[in-house]
Amino acid sequence: MAKKQFFLIVDTETSITDKVADFGAVVCDRKGEVFAQCGVMVNTVFGVDDLFYDRNATGIWARASVERRHSAYLGMLDSGARMLASVNAINRWLEKVAAKYNPELTAYNLPFDVSKCSNTGIDLNIFSQRFCLWAAATGNICNTKSFRQFVLQNHRFNTPTVNGNMTFKTDAETVTGFLTGNMTEEPHTSVEDIIGYELPTLVHILKKKDWREKMVSYNWRSHQVRDHFKV
Repeated sequence: MAKKQFFLIVDTETSITDKVADFGAVVCDRKGEVFAQCGVMVNTVFGVDDLFYDRNATGIWARASVERRHSAYLGMLDSGARMLASVNAINRWLEKVAAKYNPELTAYNLPFDVSKCSNTGIDLNIFSQRFCLWAAATGNICNTKSFRQFVLQNHRFNTPTVNGNMTFKTDAETVTGFLTGNMTEEPHTSVEDIIGYELPTLVHILKKKDWREKMVSYNWRSHQVRDHFKV
């Protein structure tokens, strides 16, 4: 009998200093059963540095939204949905996960999350097996005609490039909407993003036998709206 395979999905929400404020991780199997999870606010970052914002953004990433997002996290701490934890405590949890499950690490934009964890002192280097879930989704889901038709119907486009090129969104929110047939707004809180969006995407991809061979890093030039209409 083949040894059971586990996956560790990581998601981070960051501060303006490029460190992790909200760290989430879920251990699951190929069918999506959850065996362990961690959702914590990093005590040396949250409440010390401002949450990330973009001066040019509107909506959730705007400067004006920082106070609302901070208050929402305080509510999660009050309710027990989050707890404050040190980097050392997070690393000890990760070490236990590595020893017990030996999971393959993944994240939706893995290089981003690995980089921010490194900036914070959270050690993901103990997981040698890894792949980017965004690349897996791009190659196995977002390159299909049916996905692009869904994006067109639901007007899921990125901000136009400087040359005015419109591109299809391939984020976890759009991919999950395509898979479920129901577009919902991603909360952009770590564990909730994993459970509601990244985990269903991973389970769908793992059902494909050749999913690894189809993985491809996102390139906006391959997802231009105008190309969808070429004969």
